[in-house]
Amino acid sequence: MERGDEAYQVRSRRMTTEFDQGIAGRGAIGVIVLATEKTLECEWRKLFTMNGIAVYESRIMSPRLISVESLATMKKDIAYAAQLIQPGEPLHVLAYACTSGAMVIGEAAVFELMRRSHSEAACTTPITGALAAFEALQVKRVALLTPYVEQVNEMMRGYLEARNIAVPAIGSFYREDDSEVARISPASIKSAVVELGRHGEVDAVFVSCTTLRVAEIAQSAEDLLGKPVISSNLALAWHSLRLAGYNEPVPGWGALLRR
Repeated sequence: MERGDEAYQVRSRRMTTEFDQGIAGRGAIGVIVLATEKTLECEWRKLFTMNGIAVYESRIMSPRLISVESLATMKKDIAYAAQLIQPGEPLHVLAYACTSGAMVIGEAAVFELMRRSHSEAACTTPITGALAAFEALQVKRVALLTPYVEQVNEMMRGYLEARNIAVPAIGSFYREDDSEVARISPASIKSAVVELGRHGEVDAVFVSCTTLRVAEIAQSAEDLLGKPVISSNLALAWHSLRLAGYNEPVPGWGALLRR
């Protein structure tokens, strides 16, 4: 070969290789995100800043209009969505990121579908994480805030009460279109959280729905209430970290992540 007037030879050599545990040395977390989701990934990118924890995502077709019937349609695609996350590689945790969908389909059914491709993974959902959070924080009575229509709210209330979590207060934005839910302002959410949280018979506020933008207002709402504020995304993040064996506090996101 020639470069200008100078001839030269190309020599290749084998370089020294060292391996480490990779970007997910402390925990590989897979998460199935709804096709309509606009919030969870943005909140998680801000939260998961610790070294050695990696999050891998897959999307699943999901209904834009939310009802008990439409939520059930996602069941058929869960196994395939899980299969697309790091195929052939082990995961510490696999999460299905739909609170109401996990209730309609059933947590155990969701876990069974996800484990078809990742039998080694610990599994969770937002409601699984929330129930674990209630136990960790000794919460027995919650105020429930949702964006859902009445049919979904009643299903959720019954689900919690069947698991010995009383629901003395419920508030909803009554939106069935998931794209509208993503545009509900954090200020509106904070106002609703504080109003519901001031109910004298509740130990905490649970904000259900991965699309609601709660993470940025959770700590300031807790400061006003003196009670935990737990969202679907925060509960799922906390539970995923704990299942992966990461037990260090993550400050700035409320009482649950500080544990």
